[in-house]
Amino acid sequence: MDRPEVPGTAVPPPSERLVLRGREVGRDGRAVRPVVMAVLNRTTDSFYAPARVPDDAAALAAAERAWADGAEILDVGGVRAGNGAPVDEAEEIRRVVPFVGAVRRAVPDLLVSVDTWRAGVARAAIDAGADLINDTWAGHDPGLVEVAGAAGVGVVCSHTGGAVPRTDPYRVEYGLAAGAGDGRDGLVADVVATLRAAAERAVATGVPRESVLVDPTHDFGKNTWHSLHLLRRTEALAGLGFPLLMALSRKDFVGETLDLPPEERLEGTLAATAVAAWLGARVFRAHDVAATRRVLDLVAALRDEAPPAAALRGLA
Repeated sequence: MDRPEVPGTAVPPPSERLVLRGREVGRDGRAVRPVVMAVLNRTTDSFYAPARVPDDAAALAAAERAWADGAEILDVGGVRAGNGAPVDEAEEIRRVVPFVGAVRRAVPDLLVSVDTWRAGVARAAIDAGADLINDTWAGHDPGLVEVAGAAGVGVVCSHTGGAVPRTDPYRVEYGLAAGAGDGRDGLVADVVATLRAAAERAVATGVPRESVLVDPTHDFGKNTWHSLHLLRRTEALAGLGFPLLMALSRKDFVGETLDLPPEERLEGTLAATAVAAWLGARVFRAHDVAATRRVLDLVAALRDEAPPAAALRGLA
C-alpha cells in the first residue's frame, strides 16, 4: 500500500556549491554544510567595535580563533563600508596586504577574502595569497573583476542599487513588480537581474563559475523593509545558479527591526541566519563565528545534508 504524501516536507533547494582554488568549501566527506566567512576589519571605525582589529598581533590571533571556531573563510577589510575618514588606496593596501600574507603563513588552510572595491588593492591582495575578492560595491571599479578573472580567484558580485562606495541609502525606491503576487518583488527582480549579469561577466573574464558568489547585500542601497523582503525571498536568490552569500551579521535591518544597537543584535542575526540557511544560502559572513557555526550545523542536519555530531539518545 502506498504511503500518503506528507504535505509541507519539501526542503528548499540549495544554492550551488562553492569552490575556491580547487577546494570545495563546506564539504566534509559526504556532508555539506553552509560556510562561515569570519569578519576581520583592519580599521578603527567599523560599525561593530569588536570587529576592529588594527593591531597586527591581535588580528593574527583573531584569525587563528576564527579558524578554530569553525570559519573556513576570513574576510579582511581595510576601509569602513559607510561614511568615515578618507582612506586612499595606498593606505588600504598597507592595512590589508601584509596581513593577508601573515594569515597565509600562520593558518594555511584558512581561505582569505579581501573586502575591497579597488582593482589595485585586489591585485596586491591576490599577489599576497588572497583566494577571494569581496566586491561589496557592485563593480564600482570595473577593472576589479578582470583582476580576479586573470588570476582565477573567486569574486563576490553584489547589489547596491547603484549606490557608490561609502554612502548610506536615502529614500531608496525600487519599482513594483508588474503582475507579481507581491508588488515588493520589484526589488527582488532588480537584485536578481543585477547579480545574474555581474556573475556572468565574472565568468566571462575568467573567474571559475563555481568561484563566483552572489550577494544581495542587505542594507547597501536598501532600507530595512527592502532587506527584510530580500531575506524572505532567499529561495529566489539561491536559484540564480551560483553560490549565495548572505552578509546579515548585526546589520542595521536587524537592529531597526528589534530596536537594538549593534552590540545586542546577535539573536536577531542568528534568527535571520537560520531562515536564510533553510532557504538555501551557502555562505554566511559573520562576526560571531562559533554561534553562527552551531546554527548552520543544526540547519544542515534539518535539511538532511549533514548528520548530527552525536546521535546516542535511545540507542545507547
